[in-house]
Amino acid sequence: MPEKHDIDAGATPLSAEALRKQVLQREMEEMDKERKLKAIQEQKHADFAAEFLEKHVTEEEIAMVRRLVTNAVKDGKFEAMVYSFPSELCSDSGRAINSADRDWPETLQGKAKEFYERYQTYGKPQGYKLKAMIISFPGGMPGDVGLFLNWAPDKA
Repeated sequence: MPEKHDIDAGATPLSAEALRKQVLQREMEEMDKERKLKAIQEQKHADFAAEFLEKHVTEEEIAMVRRLVTNAVKDGKFEAMVYSFPSELCSDSGRAINSADRDWPETLQGKAKEFYERYQTYGKPQGYKLKAMIISFPGGMPGDVGLFLNWAPDKA
């Protein structure tokens, strides 16, 4: 049975212009909501970028890497993505990583550079390998970079 609404069937209907105004008002409200959401997302991104470039890797982040590796081992894997960040935070916006340039580490900045240096100091001597890949392509352009730690045996 159809739902009963508070509509007066005998009343004069709204004009087409009034209906168009209602639709336009809804569209304007939706655009305003989207604009506010975009501003919030841009601020979060700016805050992340500032922290990424200005602060140091924390003990919590190091512990997170260890947890990711431990969980990957429990799942029978030999690799784990241990960090990700926007490619625009590389000095070349991720071009060297995307083209597998062997000098890609030179484009790292901020915490990614610090993670790489920690890998060089602690991980590489222990037999780990590290690779970087573009893991998303929004609009066909490089998006996020993923740093992958690998402990698989070398192929014969």
